[in-house]
Formats: sequence, C-alpha cells, structure tokens
Amino acid sequence: MVDEAEVRCEQCAIRQFNALRAMSKEELKKVSDSKSIKRVKKGETIFKEGEKLNGVFCIRNGVAKLSKLSSNGKDQIVKLATKGNLLGQRSVISEESANLSAIAVNDTQVCFIPKEGIMNTLNTNPNFAVEVLRHMAHDLKEADDVIINMSQKSVKQRIAEAFLYMQNSFGVDHEGFMSIALSREEIANIVGTATESCIRVISEFKKDKLIKTSGKKIAIINEAALRALMEK
Repeated sequence: MVDEAEVRCEQCAIRQFNALRAMSKEELKKVSDSKSIKRVKKGETIFKEGEKLNGVFCIRNGVAKLSKLSSNGKDQIVKLATKGNLLGQRSVISEESANLSAIAVNDTQVCFIPKEGIMNTLNTNPNFAVEVLRHMAHDLKEADDVIINMSQKSVKQRIAEAFLYMQNSFGVDHEGFMSIALSREEIANIVGTATESCIRVISEFKKDKLIKTSGKKIAIINEAALRALMEK
C-alpha cells in the first residue's frame, strides 16, 4: 500500500529530476489532485507506439525502455528511462501519437498526470515552459548522439559505451554486478546490432577479462580498458 502523503507532488523529491520542479506549490497541488499511481510489472507496456496519450508518465521507481519498431519488425531501444524521467511529454504537447513504446524493464511505479494539468501550466507558467523545452532539447541531443554512434563507432565501441552508461546510471549490487539486467537481445537493440554479434562481442570481453557475467547479469572488471576501447 502506498502512503498517499509520500507521493504528493509538492512533497516529492523526484520532481527535481524533471520539468515539474518549475511548477509553483499551488500548481503542484492541482497536479497531485488529478494524477493517479500505476504499478507496471516487468515486461508490461506503459504505452505503445502509435497510441494517443492523454497525459504524461513520471517514473517514481524502476526502469522503462523506450523503443521504436523498425519496418523489419526489430525493436531499436532509444533510451532507458529511470526515476524522475517524464514519458510522453513530447506527444502530449505536439498532440501527436506516441512515436515510441514504453515497456517496464523491471517492476516499475509511475504517476500518470492528465494532459490538462501539463498544458494549463505551460500556458500560464513561463518557467515551466522553459524547463520543458530544456528537457526536450536534451532528448534531441541524446538522439543525435545515438545517430552519430551508429554511423561512426564499431559494435565493440558501442557495447563498451552501453556497459559504462548502464553502470554509471544504475549502479551495481553487492556483488559488483550492474543493478539493471538486460537480455542479450535488449543490449543488441540498444546498440543497433544483431543479437548474434552482441553475444560474440560479450564473449570476447569476457575472454579479455574486461567483464564477467552470471546469467543476464554483467559486471565490469576493467573499466579503464573499456573506456579506452570506447574512445579509440
């Protein structure tokens, strides 16, 4: 059972990670009164590509993957979203269908904020509008980086970069393994390669003692060597 006092928007520290930090206390109270809390189990869909969204989702805990389905039926994972990330804001503001799907990587809790609360504040609070623009600009920069990586970096470099990003973003458990455990197919979809190529590179990294694995779990052994490979 979730303590309602704990998740009031005006009292929630998570908003510091997104554009909601620019809302006034009264605006946050209105948003909090209208939002709902949803629990999404691992593998379940938060929203689908092509869906018309009637609000945005704020991740309270857990991780979601944002992916795009290509013409050949293969998923390209565009981003791993974590605590504090707002999902669906671009689609809500542009009044277009969702360009990506959002799926829970592990058990995730999200707050759903109806469209009206976002749009009303955009029209009346310039500071909030600027914050939304800043976050959308950051998302565009990340998309640019993905395109550059695909065209200029080898599969080995992209996988090395993905592992360093995952460790930096999600941390490690008490055994030194990354806290987020992705399948080989999901890792391949992040870096834009075939699953077979991803498996081969991971085997090479293990042989060279750059990483160790236990099932899906991966631990970086030689961060310096991975970073040197990534920056070649």
